[in-house]
Amino acid sequence: MLRAGDERATLSPLSFCRYLAKLSSVGSIRDEETCERLRGLIQRQVQICKRSVEVMDAVRRGAQLAIDECQYQFRNRRWNCSTLESMPVFGKVVTQGTREAAFVYAISAASVAFAVTRACSSGELEKCGCDHNVHGVSPEGFQWSGCSDNIAYGVAFSQSFVDVRERGKGQSSSRALMNLHNNEAGRKAILSHMRVECKCHGVSGSCEVKTCWKAMPPFRKVGNIIKEKFDGATEVEQRKVGSAKVLMPRNTQFKPHTDEDLVYLEPSPDFCDYDPRTPGMLGTVGRQCNRTSKAIDGCELMCCGRGFQTQEVEVVDRCSCKFHWCCYVKCKQCRRTVEVHTCR
Repeated sequence: MLRAGDERATLSPLSFCRYLAKLSSVGSIRDEETCERLRGLIQRQVQICKRSVEVMDAVRRGAQLAIDECQYQFRNRRWNCSTLESMPVFGKVVTQGTREAAFVYAISAASVAFAVTRACSSGELEKCGCDHNVHGVSPEGFQWSGCSDNIAYGVAFSQSFVDVRERGKGQSSSRALMNLHNNEAGRKAILSHMRVECKCHGVSGSCEVKTCWKAMPPFRKVGNIIKEKFDGATEVEQRKVGSAKVLMPRNTQFKPHTDEDLVYLEPSPDFCDYDPRTPGMLGTVGRQCNRTSKAIDGCELMCCGRGFQTQEVEVVDRCSCKFHWCCYVKCKQCRRTVEVHTCR
């Protein structure tokens, strides 16, 4: 069996994400021996896993959440966050310092923080629960009550478990600095958008008394925020400021990035053509496109100027739905013919 720190540690941390996500069909991570068998962990991650076995199921769910959200956000782009059994998760794209890698690292760190926090709030974990630091009466006059999401615990666990791989490499390399920055930017997408949810109490639903608690935003919103940061990501390079090595915008005319922005080190490929030598470079042949769109999902851009082919496909939809008392909805099946456009 491979031990932590040897060959299995050469896997990318995102390969480990997919491995954890796939465990949902195998079973839970419930003992220290399982931590030893997990591929892709470095020694310090194995130690964290052993100390926090009960948290690892939440980490597994977070890994799947990251994959699902990445594929949703990039569903209409040339690189659509594909994962294949024959390659590391998301392919070689994330081993390069591109803006796609920036997104994947950010969404992965955010998803672990989100899933662990959710596990705390649901009472799944003995080590944490609701955030009891939120209590008393707010300046607005409402009573803090209910179960506020313990985001501090989720973020702290994400920092210790996800970031340890980069810190183990030494924080002086430009790629380690990039990954650590984007990990933190992903977590800040949750932290900066915590919301207040309230419930009214009183006669006939009046709001004589209002109790409120702090809640995380839906993860879809977190994904939307990180995707916006991807679109406006800053290309950076490493420079020495005093005795410290930091990332600065490559173009000095650009304003410095903030802690919530994504950064990348090198331009992305165009993702147009399949390259068997580069896992994850699947090309756009056979991808569906929108004939009327001028955006990246349009046939002109998606197909990289190669043209597209059109075929008519019969689609079956539910239609003429009626509610029947009580209590079900009955629909007819309607068939219609639609045009489907795919890249040559």
